[in-house]
Amino acid sequence: MDIRENYSLKLYNTFGIEAKAKYFAEVSTLQDLKNILSFRRENNLPILFIGGGSNMLFVNDFSGIVLKLNLKGIDILNEDEEYVYVHAQGSENWHQFVQWTLMQDFGGLENLSLIPGNVGTAPMQNIGAYGVEVKDYITEVQTLDLDTGKERIFKNEDCNFGYRESIFKNELKGQYVLVGVTFKLTKNNHVLHIDYGAIKSELEQEQVISPTIQDISAAVIRIRESKLPDPSQIGNSGSFFKNPVITDAEFDEIIKNNPDISYYKTDTGVKLAAGWLIEHAGWKGKRFGDAGVHDKQALVLVNYGNATGKEIYDLSQQIIDDVQSKFGVTLTREVNIIQ
Repeated sequence: MDIRENYSLKLYNTFGIEAKAKYFAEVSTLQDLKNILSFRRENNLPILFIGGGSNMLFVNDFSGIVLKLNLKGIDILNEDEEYVYVHAQGSENWHQFVQWTLMQDFGGLENLSLIPGNVGTAPMQNIGAYGVEVKDYITEVQTLDLDTGKERIFKNEDCNFGYRESIFKNELKGQYVLVGVTFKLTKNNHVLHIDYGAIKSELEQEQVISPTIQDISAAVIRIRESKLPDPSQIGNSGSFFKNPVITDAEFDEIIKNNPDISYYKTDTGVKLAAGWLIEHAGWKGKRFGDAGVHDKQALVLVNYGNATGKEIYDLSQQIIDDVQSKFGVTLTREVNIIQ
């Protein structure tokens, strides 16, 4: 095992934050991973897994071992006339995996195109966009127990999926590493999700009358590229905050003074657009040294060069406090804070 000490993580997180790991290693097989887990247990070290590094903010150095996972591979497990079951290893790049499914004409994940990160982090966050959540296509999640090194399969119903939530982020946080995911996708008669306003407008602009799943993916990519900064150009982690869900009664109060507020109703309440709240609180485009709010999408916090994780975190707290003060709504961070 090649375990490096006092290792810089600047290139391993999309915020581009300078932080150091006490130990760092990369693994490409399950056996290597099990060996590293044994090393971790023997030395009683905290552990952090890095995939694409797209959903984390380092506020401090990490005093344990950081593992960069390189578990790759995509396999078709089973299929019939209507559905196909595809297993992807956890280190497969999410967007590249989605594009692979589209090349096979497998439907379901097209609205989730260009979301940063890897396959293994998708269930943990229950990633979602444009009216679609990944939980609706996951059948199983393959994991390793960090304490025993034993494999365990979680069925969809075991994962306690919620809005940007799962059992791996809550009750079982820090107990398992996600090494593979199985998806159930359509082979024909694809169900298209185009009711989200931005997608519908984009398809109309491109004069697409009868969209395919590939058309929807292309539309989503254009929308995301027009709003979200490229992490290779400006350090960021995509959407920093969750869209808050409030009760109907709370919404009735807010809309009295904010008739143009961006929202849509769900089974659990009314979901507000966090970006709208942040922008209308006056934060869009603001910059404090190298920490700032993106000028095209207020939901995205950015590192313009050498911002520290604490500076980004403190900015996020100021935004949370201000939105609470002005709208009575509490924003929650979507990004994992590494302290």
